[in-house]
Amino acid sequence: MLNYTIRRLLFAIPTLLVISFIIFAILDLAPSDPTGNLPLTIPPEVREKIRLSLGLGEPFPIRYLKWLQQFFINEPLNLIEQWFGVSIGDSENRLRVQSWATRSPVVDLIVERMPQTLWVVGMSYVVGILIAIPIGVISAYKQYSVFDQVGTFISMVGFSVPTFFTGLVMIVIFSSTLGWLPSIYDTTHKVTDLASFWFQVKQMIMPVMVLALFNASQLSRFMRASMLDNLSQDYVRTARAKGLKERAVLLIHVLRNSLIPVVTVIALGIPQIFGGAIITEQIFRVNGLGQLLIIGIQGADIPLVQTLTFIFAVLIVLFNLVADIVYGILDPRIRYE
Repeated sequence: MLNYTIRRLLFAIPTLLVISFIIFAILDLAPSDPTGNLPLTIPPEVREKIRLSLGLGEPFPIRYLKWLQQFFINEPLNLIEQWFGVSIGDSENRLRVQSWATRSPVVDLIVERMPQTLWVVGMSYVVGILIAIPIGVISAYKQYSVFDQVGTFISMVGFSVPTFFTGLVMIVIFSSTLGWLPSIYDTTHKVTDLASFWFQVKQMIMPVMVLALFNASQLSRFMRASMLDNLSQDYVRTARAKGLKERAVLLIHVLRNSLIPVVTVIALGIPQIFGGAIITEQIFRVNGLGQLLIIGIQGADIPLVQTLTFIFAVLIVLFNLVADIVYGILDPRIRYE
């Protein structure tokens, strides 16, 4: 397993380099001008100086190599210094990926917004998994029952209806009509006592449940299909013939094998949910990575969009590896030699 993990990590390096080149090239070729939002009274020569100060006067290969150095070397070194207080090299003159709009380091903006996204997106994914797995197991075990039919209907609705519509419906019902929950997520709120903790819970309920419903709808269908496939296997009949209790057969033998394909969906869905939460964050005004990406796109802030997009790509490659490793943990028959 260790050798396989090392090989996969080494293979991920050229993969990420190719992905980074494609992302950088596509966004660099986009018809965007960092001086486009400046007042028209600024002379053309001043605009050209601003473009040169942003590094746009250099050839494409040079800009790409500088971006690689800033992202893979300078930014990790800077994070190490901030988190552990260890100074490595000349930190004052170290080039960093700068936002065109704010002239602030892009990684600092991402680190600032990350907690809000993790609170909402991370919690919604956990809730979605906790809802989907029991529903999938029960629906498969009681196939064609009332529970199965109701679960199938709700999952189809939850997966078909877009999150922006679900979010607006929840705002109209629970915020505008009933007045139970706040419609806007207050990112400046701090939990200091029981009352502030309860307010934090209330403002998280709607965005978390909107994303959790969407995630659970998809995962429960995969869980049900995988359970049905394993329930008809010979080892299940053998376990029952040996006199094992039905709960032990279901939860120990069938569930463990059924989780193997579902793990892939769960692992690969983690990076996707960060992208899918962009709309939900806009609806509930969550000041997270989704809103940061929208601001970068609207303001033609290419370094910000490049960095965020590449981080999503890194997450996809990383969780592909995590899914393969979990395979071996769930199924002892799988060996990576």
